[in-house]
Amino acid sequence: MMKNYIFIPVISLFLNLILSTEVFAYKYGLGSCLDQRFKQDIWQSIKKENIDGFIFLGDNVYGDTPSGKLSKMESAYKIQQTKLPEWLMSEKEILAIWDDHDFGINDGGGDYPFKKEAQKLFLEFWKIPGLDPRSTREGIYFKQTKQIEDLEVEIIGLDTRYFRSPLKGKKNPYAQNMDSEATILGTEQWMWLETSIYNSTADVIVILSSIQILATNHPYEKWDNFPMERERLLGLIANASKNTTILAVSGDRHRSGIYQNDHFVEITASSLNKPASKNIETDPLLLGKTYPIKNFGILDIEPSKKKITLSIHDQNGFKLNSKIINLN
Repeated sequence: MMKNYIFIPVISLFLNLILSTEVFAYKYGLGSCLDQRFKQDIWQSIKKENIDGFIFLGDNVYGDTPSGKLSKMESAYKIQQTKLPEWLMSEKEILAIWDDHDFGINDGGGDYPFKKEAQKLFLEFWKIPGLDPRSTREGIYFKQTKQIEDLEVEIIGLDTRYFRSPLKGKKNPYAQNMDSEATILGTEQWMWLETSIYNSTADVIVILSSIQILATNHPYEKWDNFPMERERLLGLIANASKNTTILAVSGDRHRSGIYQNDHFVEITASSLNKPASKNIETDPLLLGKTYPIKNFGILDIEPSKKKITLSIHDQNGFKLNSKIINLN
């Protein structure tokens, strides 16, 4: 009988060792540019990644018209509701910002006359509760804090449409808007963003921007169309990165890529089902190359391994590129 009791603490110790090596983590899928009129086979590969949540980065439906009227937007949302998989919408955390095609007009900004109505449709579709600040203020910017093991992670979603000043010049390429009064975020959102970052106690801050922050070479929409706004944002991030890990996530481009400057990494995840033309694109801050194919991104936060992994995957789930951010 004594021999049986001798094995009990040994077994207990063995089980404790197994349990102590368990890694707790949180994984987001990332994507943008999801046309409700096209097939969405990519969700099968995303499901295999066992994500905990998904971040929609804009152009989540294509409901814009040249006139800006929202009749197409309403029908686009109705169709998209039938296309998004049930396992995603009912079982996973969903975060969303918008870009021009779910804002209401191509390359649209603050002068869009139906932006309040567009915001109402956005809030209804994504089931944003009435107590959420987005329900009572202009713009769909938001923030939320999540505790992942001993890591505090703050996600800040920006609205790059509602307050944006007009673009300069002709499309592709737009001219840089050097007006000192020109803005992407608007006065109130800038104050909110700066206060949020200055007062943040988070170990990691994830900034969501529908348009790219770091890329400068391409002729399409980007923060660099407003150089002073971009410098203001880069300065804010540079200062915060002294004590906090910062990363950015963007969409819009119908091609994916990973970019890095001295202070943060940006992943662009685009497009889920509407790929771009296959021209080669370069940029001084680009790591590797861009991928103008159907793709999705992954943001994998693993505090126990002291790392965050950003990765790009094709429609079959094959990893195309990745970047590991080591945590202190």
